[in-house]
Amino acid sequence: MRAIVYTGAGGPEVISVRDVPDPVAGPGQVVVRVRAAGLNRADLIQRRGGYPAPPGWPADIPGLEYAGVVETLGEGVAGVAPGDRVMGLVGGGAQAERVAVPAGELLRIPERLTDPEAAAVPEAFLTAYDALAVRGRVARGERVLIHAVGSGVSTVAVQLAKWMGAAVVGTSRTATKLEAAARLGLDEGIDTSARGFAEALVAPVDVVLDFFGGPALAENLAALRSKGRLVLLGTMQGPKAADVDVGRILRGRLEVIGSVMRSRPPAERVALVEEFRTRVLPAVADGTLAPIIGETFAMEDVVRAHEAMEANRVFGKIVLRW
Repeated sequence: MRAIVYTGAGGPEVISVRDVPDPVAGPGQVVVRVRAAGLNRADLIQRRGGYPAPPGWPADIPGLEYAGVVETLGEGVAGVAPGDRVMGLVGGGAQAERVAVPAGELLRIPERLTDPEAAAVPEAFLTAYDALAVRGRVARGERVLIHAVGSGVSTVAVQLAKWMGAAVVGTSRTATKLEAAARLGLDEGIDTSARGFAEALVAPVDVVLDFFGGPALAENLAALRSKGRLVLLGTMQGPKAADVDVGRILRGRLEVIGSVMRSRPPAERVALVEEFRTRVLPAVADGTLAPIIGETFAMEDVVRAHEAMEANRVFGKIVLRW
């Protein structure tokens, strides 16, 4: 089969499309013929050598989410059949023509979704749902601050937070992305190219979803009201924090919550998938919630896709298709 392969650590020059051995479905697994796969910032970090695949997943084939058709079943698999359209998360290897995945983590693709749309669902929706509902415990009437509001996860988080009854504030350095997010339900947009977000807030927030990491920590804490929750999802600006007032956490009874999806134990991933399947997937199936695709590339154009993500020019998900 063909696959996107990283030949080393570095820039886009280490990316190639190569023939590699087909995967085999082990016990409890299925092999999926991949039709489309999402591109995520984790793929770029892995390409640079900073985010290796967890044990048991391909070390040199990137890709954390896929959409496709079941081809073969491993021993002990029931409830799914060859030809079923499915999507899901993996620890790596999704940017290939085939991928072997645990059957318990499969999600059936709603009929209304195309393959590229389905490939834009798993990482963004499961990450956003987990951050808002599970980690952040967002309640109706609360205020939620979502950073980098034009990213794939954030475009879903805006919709989910509104669907959960929250008021949503978003940040971006690009005015057009704030305008596009407003069409998804964003209540308050903050252009961070002009000023800090904490000082621009009309009122404190209950929950912050942050991808920036250490350099933004102090300002995130300043944006929270008493008993607020900060959910950390990334370290785009670096992992180290300076000049953080720990007393602010103590006095405000604040919570700082870390979250990562890729390296979670299988049992946790299966439980999250099942909760998402029951609570959220019906709203995706009827169109209430929708993946936002900013740009789609052929797998052979994967270098251009990486360049587009690194330039931060896309609003929503970038999807690769065979």
